[in-house]
Amino acid sequence: PELAGFISLGTDDHVKLFFPQTAEQQAALENLNPAGDKDTPRPPMRDYTPRRYDEKTGELDIDFVLHGEGPAATWAAQAAPGQFLHIAGPKGSMVVPDMFDSYLLIGDETAIPAIARRLESLPANRAALIVVEVANPQEQQVFDSAAQVDVIWIVRGEQNLLDVTRRLEMPEGKLYAWVATESALSRKLRRVLLDEFGLEEDFVKAAGYWKLDSTAE
Repeated sequence: PELAGFISLGTDDHVKLFFPQTAEQQAALENLNPAGDKDTPRPPMRDYTPRRYDEKTGELDIDFVLHGEGPAATWAAQAAPGQFLHIAGPKGSMVVPDMFDSYLLIGDETAIPAIARRLESLPANRAALIVVEVANPQEQQVFDSAAQVDVIWIVRGEQNLLDVTRRLEMPEGKLYAWVATESALSRKLRRVLLDEFGLEEDFVKAAGYWKLDSTAE
């Protein structure tokens, strides 16, 4: 019942997850005032992509990357059935029109839920080239899709995502490119796609999912 009416139309939608650290912050959330007031610090919050939502069962799947000591990773590491997690959103959805022949999706562990959702939505007459940087080979996953999909896995520290991107052979046809990784790296990847490959700016979306100089989760 808590998720009744939940809607996530975009494959890279974001919801906000709240991680109260004090009883006052917890009370503010329970009173539907996540921002608190001037005397109650706002609880830590993080943006995450909904991986799956089952309207019939009211179940929402959210994938966490378990590294670091920030509030989200700390909560996820100890999460157990019966615990509560406060969420808000998505505030809005960006639905990519079905007008492209092929897709280029570049990201790291934090982008895997959005990549998986995008691939699951593609029909059989589409092609997709996926490039994902992970910490180790154990992070690799199998993606389900009716489309023709090629996946390149990069192990962080062994290969350079920018260099690999520069050597890509782009899929044929009208292309939509999507990038989601560390903020500064996403900007560099966007420039490579625009300047070196000549992709159309309107069809290239690059997002910074985290920042290197802050706690990444």
